[in-house]
Amino acid sequence: MNKELATLLFESLSSGIRLDVFRLLVKHAPTGLVAGEISTELTLPPTNLSFHLKAMTHAGLVNVTQEGRYQRYRANLTVMQSLIDYLTAECCTGHPELCLDAGEASACCNSD
Repeated sequence: MNKELATLLFESLSSGIRLDVFRLLVKHAPTGLVAGEISTELTLPPTNLSFHLKAMTHAGLVNVTQEGRYQRYRANLTVMQSLIDYLTAECCTGHPELCLDAGEASACCNSD
């Protein structure tokens, strides 16, 4: 992961709707959901949802597969984990293993 890709991913998630969609797809991993299920769950108009899904797919946050006349969307958990790794790589002076325990991470980063 590099800064440019991380920026692209954050830009893709900067919409509240896209963040809701991504979190819903993470919740339904690994099977994902078809567009109609996402639309119903989040009470979004299909045309509005389509716009957001296209942007997320373009950024690589979401994968889509055709199932007959439906499209199934899945959160790209590999990309999500890479983004988390990128964000925590320098945690606690280059010791990201400390970040895995919230108590330890809090202790290393607090200035109290």
